[in-house]
Formats: sequence, C-alpha cells, structure tokens
Amino acid sequence: MLIRTLATTAVDGDMRDSANRELCAKRIGVPAERFVWLKQVHSADVAVVDALWPESDGPLVVPETDGVVTNLPGVVLSILTADCVPVVAHDERAGVVGAAHAGRRGAQDGVVRELVAKMVGLGAEPSRIEAFLGPCASGAHYEVPAQMREEVEADLPGSACVTERGTPGLDLRAGLARQLRGLGVEKVESSGVCTIGEAAHFSHRRGDPWRFATLIWMSDEPQG
Repeated sequence: MLIRTLATTAVDGDMRDSANRELCAKRIGVPAERFVWLKQVHSADVAVVDALWPESDGPLVVPETDGVVTNLPGVVLSILTADCVPVVAHDERAGVVGAAHAGRRGAQDGVVRELVAKMVGLGAEPSRIEAFLGPCASGAHYEVPAQMREEVEADLPGSACVTERGTPGLDLRAGLARQLRGLGVEKVESSGVCTIGEAAHFSHRRGDPWRFATLIWMSDEPQG
C-alpha cells in the first residue's frame, strides 16, 4: 500500500471549480468520482468514510465537517484552504489516512485531536501515524489582536508568537505540531511555505477569493 499526497498551487486554479477538480483527478490518475470533498464550516467535526458509494453519484461531498478519515484504497481525501492549515496523516501499516482543515477556530476546538481519534477508531496507532502540516499562514505574517492570541494559546499551547513586524501573531502549525506530539504522533513534518508571504498558493488575507487543495490517498499502484 502506497501513501500519496499532493498540494495544488495557484497555477492549478481554484479547486472549488469542478473543471479544475476534473483536471486534478486526471493528473493523479484517480477518477473524480473517487474523491471526497467537505463542506467546511470551521468546526472540529471529522467524518469517517468506510464504505464505497455508487460512482454514478459523483464525488462524495460531506456536509458540515472539517475532517475525514478512511481505510479505503483509491479514495482521495481533499481539503480546501487559503491560509488555514491543511493537515494530512496516515498509518500505512493499518491502512488508514486522514485529512483536516484546521483554521483558527477548528484548531482551537480540537479538529486535529478528533482526526487522530477517528483514525485510531479505524485501527491506527498514534505512534505509527505520520502527519504533515501544509502551506498556510505562518507566524511571521499571521497578525491577530493580543487578546485573540492569548485565547488561542490557552486552547492550543505553542501557537502564540510575534510576527516579523513585532505584532501579536499566531503560528498554528507550531501549536498543532505540539498537540500532535502530545497525542503520541511522533512523526510530524511542517511545510515551510507561508501563504500570506508567498504567491505560490492562495491567501485569504492577501485578498484571494480562491482555494487550493491538499489531497491524500492510498494507492496499490507501484511508484513510478
């Protein structure tokens, strides 16, 4: 079983657009009908997809949730972001993958904690889980009011920081990485990409109305 991941960029266009989703599906060689998309609402809710659905029904769209896990090979879990933290995780031995949209509210409320719990429910072990925190707003550029920084720090220790301008800031990747390790997830990697400071990915704070996608799936195909 091979674990595959992909993050689209601004060059790939807005991943809320069905035509761009079709192109993405062709690029990775998985039918668009095998994708799972979420109607993200900045919650801590995580869905479990453990049964196939008729391909004629098209991609599965899970309402009112911000994370998803599966033990089904060939099913692509998809997260949309533009400053929030895209989180993907897997336990290759158990054959379980997961993905979450961790914005400030969802991160505070425990969406990543719930993601790990749902993966464990499908047979994963925290010590075997490997997690990756993708392109998002970095602490260097994510300015917030001081009171908000303290509130987030209380719920997600390790998030509070000072921006490069010397103002109160949040580093959600740092807070989430600390939380994951506290849950027993030892292998945590973080992207160095800041969506606010770099143009390769969309950024809500820079005024972009579009979203890029972060994908994870299990494949039986040999690496090539």
